[in-house]
Amino acid sequence: MSSKEALQHYMNLDTRGNVQAMYVWIDGTGESMRGKTRTLTKVPKDVSELPEWNYDGSSTGQAEGSNSDCYLKPVRIFPDPFRGAPHILVLSEVLDSDKKPAGTNHRASCARVMEKVKDEKPWFGMEQEWTMLDVDGHPYRWPKQGYPGPQGPYYCAVGSNNIYGRDVVEAHYRACLYAGIQISGTNAEVMPAQWEFQVGPCEGIEMGDQLWMARYLLCRVAEDFGVVCSFDPKPIKGDWNGAGCHVNYSTESMRQPGGREVIYKAIEKLRGRHNLHIKAYDPQGGRDNLRRLTGLHETSSVMDFSYGTANRGCSIRIPRLVDDHGCGYFEDRRPSSNCDPYAVTDVFVRTTILDETGDIAFEYDPYELTAHMNRDKTVTNKDLKLSTVNESAAKAAAELAAKLASTAKL
Repeated sequence: MSSKEALQHYMNLDTRGNVQAMYVWIDGTGESMRGKTRTLTKVPKDVSELPEWNYDGSSTGQAEGSNSDCYLKPVRIFPDPFRGAPHILVLSEVLDSDKKPAGTNHRASCARVMEKVKDEKPWFGMEQEWTMLDVDGHPYRWPKQGYPGPQGPYYCAVGSNNIYGRDVVEAHYRACLYAGIQISGTNAEVMPAQWEFQVGPCEGIEMGDQLWMARYLLCRVAEDFGVVCSFDPKPIKGDWNGAGCHVNYSTESMRQPGGREVIYKAIEKLRGRHNLHIKAYDPQGGRDNLRRLTGLHETSSVMDFSYGTANRGCSIRIPRLVDDHGCGYFEDRRPSSNCDPYAVTDVFVRTTILDETGDIAFEYDPYELTAHMNRDKTVTNKDLKLSTVNESAAKAAAELAAKLASTAKL
């Protein structure tokens, strides 16, 4: 039972100087968030004034029941757009019973790395794609026993026949602005009921902090509208776009005159660690991206590394402005929508700034695993000599060629 009208009366009551602090953390899945509230007797001026807290880690997949306490270490304060001032949201790292970073706490490592490279001023901007679902798990406003019209009219569209759920998106945008998130834009995506918002540019650890809190705000806003947010990288099988979290990246030297050469050197470093990055780019060690990085639907294949100017079928897209101005940034299109931004930005600077080398072998055969999952087939550049192919057009061309050959014999 829910009554927003009745709730509003209580939300307007005076809290007599007390502050409600919602502690928010990443749970044992590495992709979902949890939160609980405590009362503070005054508004904290800095995160260092906030007390550590604890919770039952056995209920979040982060501890055994016999030793279940996990600690919450506050790292960042955000204004609370749901309760309003003076109440706050507290982004927290998870520590295990020995006060060491929990298995899904990638922030601790990322913060250490970002401190090492702070003089390079690494900037990140991440494009978070997500899909709006009904509470039954079906895409929002899709026919229950069928599909909407094919992709084409939905991207950046207008009109209720093409736009599904704009109210949620607008509410989330304002919530992010209120909370101090550096949200830089939003748009409807190629698949109906799929959206994207962008956060950044953010420097260093701020990228992970802000994107995780923006995700929390989105899921919390969705509660108010009775819908569900999915960050699954391929929520619907078949001829529908997947969902990614593209990373736009630059260092200070890339942004200066002559930065184009620095960009190309960084891309070559990424080529040498393709498998390692794929493993870091989704919480299942690359397995989730097998469903998305097929070489179709504006993606490169998970088995290939490629780059190109203004090419959205490559692993790395170099904006045309880099050629025009000789400096700028580049976009890695491989990270999945459910990636951990701490893990992604961490491996990025390790490879491109700290010059760490060495790749890994997958613990699985991508071809065999994709076939076993009975999901979208995987097409590689090596197979096709192309980054994408339109199968219907190829079939029609083959039929036409055969027909012409038959006519020539007559």
